[in-house]
Amino acid sequence: MLQLCRDASGAPLAPQGSVVCIGAFDGVHLGHRALLARARERAAALGARTAALSFEPIPREFFARGTPVPRIDDARGKIVQLAAAGADLLLLLRFDAALAAMSPEAFVEQVLVARLGAREVWIGADFRFGHARRGDPVLLRELGARLGFGVEVFPEFLVDGERVRSSGIRAHLAAGDFDAAARLLGRPFMIGGHVVRGQQLGRKLGYPTANFRLGRRTSPVDGIFAVRVHGIGPVPHAAVASLGVRPTVNGTEPLLEAHLFDFDGDLYGRRLDVEFVAKLRDEEKFSDLDAMVRQIDLDAAQARSLLGVPEARPAGACA
Repeated sequence: MLQLCRDASGAPLAPQGSVVCIGAFDGVHLGHRALLARARERAAALGARTAALSFEPIPREFFARGTPVPRIDDARGKIVQLAAAGADLLLLLRFDAALAAMSPEAFVEQVLVARLGAREVWIGADFRFGHARRGDPVLLRELGARLGFGVEVFPEFLVDGERVRSSGIRAHLAAGDFDAAARLLGRPFMIGGHVVRGQQLGRKLGYPTANFRLGRRTSPVDGIFAVRVHGIGPVPHAAVASLGVRPTVNGTEPLLEAHLFDFDGDLYGRRLDVEFVAKLRDEEKFSDLDAMVRQIDLDAAQARSLLGVPEARPAGACA
């Protein structure tokens, strides 16, 4: 069971000590999982806890000052994936002006030592921390030698010769290469959430949808997609989906809408996960709703073909 804490100060979270992995952990990809697996091994050998130290919002979101920053996972997804990867303690710090202004020395003393009881700290080679990003692996090792913890820099993790990085995965997703992204993530790319009520326009047009709000999350993908929806039954349900602002109906809020093929049921309030399989096209503004429906017909047929779902037979039709 993962223990989740949000505060930089407070009682020690690991009196027996911990092996700490630090990072933004966007996506918790195969490189992150390899890092956590190594940390688990070391924690077991030392009789310590396996701790992940991360931030919400992630630092680049904070410094972007309102500019949208695409994320592979939202905070909930990151927590779920870190637990699945083997962390038993997650210190998910609120990244704000106070934390950004903390000196590297204070961060190490107050967070790594006093809060987490660090015995070893595992980082990537490009890890920077503290005010003005003054902290680096060299300084961390110096502080560790003085304060009693070791520092290990985890080497680059490669899959098929490609370095596994969150930025690279986001680039694959933006390009619509979901197979490449899944190869580096170690799982399909999904967006999850609770189904909310929309304007019911899809139902009127013959394409009822399950709608998901993105909230504060900025998706690395947008457009029209062939997808699979998880959480309805024992197997994923094929669907066609759009993710965007719906310019034809003058929408403003990004919304994920999934039309489930050959499905009739009430999904409001259910938590589902939408797996992205293939991008069909970019979002566009149509001259009227009839033109939009004609294109949706084509999108649905293409998604059915890609997902191996035959066209539904009319009622009473015989083979």
